Amino acid sequence: MRVTNRQRVEGGRERITLVPESLDDLWHLTYVLEPGDFVAADTTRRIQRNDDQMRDTGGEREHMHVTLEVEDSEFHKFANRLRVSGVIESASREDQLGQHHTVNVEENKEITVEKVWKADQLERLEEAEEATDNPDVAIVTVEEGKAHIHTVAQYGTEERAEFTGTTGKGEYARGRDELFAELTSALSRLDVDAIILAGPGFTKQDALDYVEEEAPDLTEKITTVDTSAVGDRGVHEVLKRGAVEEVQKNTRIAEEAELIDELTKRIGEGAKVAYGAEQVQKAADFGAIEHLLLLDERLREERGQEGEWPFDVNELITTVERKGGDVTVFSNEFAPGDQLSGFGGIAALLRYRLE
Repeated sequence: MRVTNRQRVEGGRERITLVPESLDDLWHLTYVLEPGDFVAADTTRRIQRNDDQMRDTGGEREHMHVTLEVEDSEFHKFANRLRVSGVIESASREDQLGQHHTVNVEENKEITVEKVWKADQLERLEEAEEATDNPDVAIVTVEEGKAHIHTVAQYGTEERAEFTGTTGKGEYARGRDELFAELTSALSRLDVDAIILAGPGFTKQDALDYVEEEAPDLTEKITTVDTSAVGDRGVHEVLKRGAVEEVQKNTRIAEEAELIDELTKRIGEGAKVAYGAEQVQKAADFGAIEHLLLLDERLREERGQEGEWPFDVNELITTVERKGGDVTVFSNEFAPGDQLSGFGGIAALLRYRLE
């Protein structure tokens, strides 16, 4: 994320002009934008005309600059864009004021966001700025007869490929090499800065030996990690061990994996923990929260019209931070976020037990 300008405006609002430079940045903006915010950007809009020439065409698209009062925003990961919908507050054509419109925000497209910024939203922008220079990382998990490739993003991990083949050595060696060949070919086409090769047993070392022989240029990108599983479980182990963090220092998902493991461990032990809206609110009132865990999707709902919690979530965050607690907003795109969703989208690690 590149922030190009910041300006204070009346009503405690701030106008920030920024340029999203990656899919991660578009994802961050989804959880920054709220109904009632103002977003200004260049766009195209179909304009209806009342002349004979245009009567049968349904209008034609014109380039224009608009400011929308935001009603909704939706992240389209596979279309590489963020759709921001709302009512046109101002525009380069006055006859379009008050009309509904959708702006497609894409990578390297400048937009201006005006709103009363909350502390966690500004932190999210700062995190996106700092993450611009983070290396792109792939996690490869391999065992006999199977290999997976996942890529790491701030919004979560995504499986890019899965390969299967015959297992074992000796008479099965050819089939085994075919699996390694497919894996090596896929990695050669992948545009990443670092590769973490993980899995149980010695298969990952055999895979590394094959890569060293067939694609030596890839070798300098690869580090190995021992895990007990492959696929999603193996990726979770890699994140938990901090292997990605060593390569990508500012990654958020490694922290999420560690926090959710600590949460489930404490729940199993009946230790210092609270989960669900009522328990967490009670813990906050007592000043007992050491670390507040929130799911981004649920946080967005509670800040909008769909909220169900019996308290103002912004006041809760302020209370926790004022009393020295930390706050982490989890991605609903990643497995720890799924786990947190099972606890109502909100939980807390406590300084002491309440009961």
